[in-house]
Amino acid sequence: MTSDVTSPDAGSASGEAAARQHRFGYAAVALLLAGIVLGAAIGLVVPRLRTPGDDSVEAGFLRDMSSHHAQAVEMAMVAHAASDTPGVVTLAADVATTQQAQIGYMQAWLRDWDLSPTGSEEPMAWMPDSAGAVVNGLMPGMATPEQLAELRKATGKDLDTRFLTLMRAHHLGGIHMAQEAERLSGNEKVDWIADSMIAAQQGEIQLIDDLLKQAQAG
Repeated sequence: MTSDVTSPDAGSASGEAAARQHRFGYAAVALLLAGIVLGAAIGLVVPRLRTPGDDSVEAGFLRDMSSHHAQAVEMAMVAHAASDTPGVVTLAADVATTQQAQIGYMQAWLRDWDLSPTGSEEPMAWMPDSAGAVVNGLMPGMATPEQLAELRKATGKDLDTRFLTLMRAHHLGGIHMAQEAERLSGNEKVDWIADSMIAAQQGEIQLIDDLLKQAQAG
């Protein structure tokens, strides 16, 4: 009869192999955990590194365009309340609702970036060669205080013509600012809202031209 006896050397080799497997398993788990921690750290740090700063193109554009939009909303509300022309009333409502919503987006992004809604820099400072873009403190296309006062006093066809003329110039100035922001900024949010502004205001300029022709022919 033969006995099945495992040699001491074989048992030792088997034990060492098992130990190596355990050590390898522990090392793999440690590397996995380290990778998870590192990935989380990178995920937290990288977005902050990419957040626009206080003197960035993005911050300057959002602040300036918020002010620019606010005047458009003001003029639109005047026309919406006082005009008797359905097309003008509809246009005014569209301008007011669209641009007020865009102000909401822009101010929310500034808050997300821990930036003030207003900055210390002069208007249009974010845009190179902007020296001639600001006239008497007004950004491109903005109405003067005197023009706003005349708009508030106007009635009938005079009101419609003043509103449409002022808004057309306002849109042209806004489009110029949005195009420059697209050119200078690589921020996805800024590019998106600038593109939205350009498309909407170019379409509204066509409508304004049609309404001006109707007002002049009437």
